[in-house]
Amino acid sequence: MKISAIAIITLAIVTASLSGCAAKADSHEQSHDESHAAPHGEGGGHEAHKILVTSPLKKDVISTQPYVCQIHSCKHIEVRALEGGYLEQIGVKEGQAVTKGTLMFQIMPTLYQARLDSEVAEANRIQIELTNAQTLNQKGIVSPQEIAIKKAELAKAQAKVMLAKAELSFASITAPFDGIVDRQRNQLGSLIEEGDVLTTFSDNSVMWVYFNVPEKRYFEYKTQLDKDGGETDHLKIELKLASGKLFPQVGKIGAIEADFNNMTGNIAFRADFSNPNGLLRNGQTGTILIHTNLKDTLVIPQRATFEILDKRYAFVVGEDDVVHQRDITVQSAQDDIFVIAEGLQEGDKIILEGIRQVRDGDKIEYEFHKPEDVLGHLKYHAE
Repeated sequence: MKISAIAIITLAIVTASLSGCAAKADSHEQSHDESHAAPHGEGGGHEAHKILVTSPLKKDVISTQPYVCQIHSCKHIEVRALEGGYLEQIGVKEGQAVTKGTLMFQIMPTLYQARLDSEVAEANRIQIELTNAQTLNQKGIVSPQEIAIKKAELAKAQAKVMLAKAELSFASITAPFDGIVDRQRNQLGSLIEEGDVLTTFSDNSVMWVYFNVPEKRYFEYKTQLDKDGGETDHLKIELKLASGKLFPQVGKIGAIEADFNNMTGNIAFRADFSNPNGLLRNGQTGTILIHTNLKDTLVIPQRATFEILDKRYAFVVGEDDVVHQRDITVQSAQDDIFVIAEGLQEGDKIILEGIRQVRDGDKIEYEFHKPEDVLGHLKYHAE
């Protein structure tokens, strides 16, 4: 069978093309294998960071616990009308600071004044009859029993006078203590019924701040208060306002409620704050900060720990330089440190940096840093 020259040339070109593709593929595979075989330290990867190790340190720290709180005036009352009638006079303005005894509201006193005048007149009449009866008794005309009856009538009339005076005084409503007037509920000329609320009135000189404390913290604070004799020498109490700023006055524990809330396991505390400039008002909210002085307690940097399923751990380096994962209990967190309750001792070596590079049971090389130096230059939290 004869093959034409053109067919032979075409077959040669195709064969050469396939050979070139195979050569390129072999070259690419060789380059890929060499790149994977290159060591990390020679441009093929990143060098691992040094593993830094430190130890827990015993020192005095201030533990701070925050609690959401509600702020109330030490005296906050509703001013109500004791008698009905037309509101004749309003002697105060909303938001005004008034002193004890200031006339706040006057209800039209015409009826009460008339009743008082009538009772006084009746008492005067009976007094005249008693005087005449005593004169006649001296002459033997009137018996001693009649004198006794007149005295009883006079006492009854005088009691009615006192009642009328009290009713008349009910028409004038005065400030029971120094305080601040709230919103007025009625305007001048309004018809007031007995018991109607006219306004609310607050004494803001001292503010009562209520917050809930869990049972565990209750025992700590109660023990400290009993040790201090009721004073808060070792408990510093501050109030953070909604603006984020601290209230300038320091508070003290004023009261602890008698019962725990069985639903929440908390008990209510009351902190008292002096309010000389009137910054705090009834109904505000904020955050109570209780600072407790902890003496000779064990602390570690937060970044020397890690968390798994709500449990916190640290890597402890043994004498054989083998890493062991250890469960720890944190008493409180302060800025960049943890106060340790259980799990570590002062002489233990814990990994500070490089936690992600090791596993439980690894033998490592590390660089040790003194805990005093580490705690003096903290700025990172736990991983």
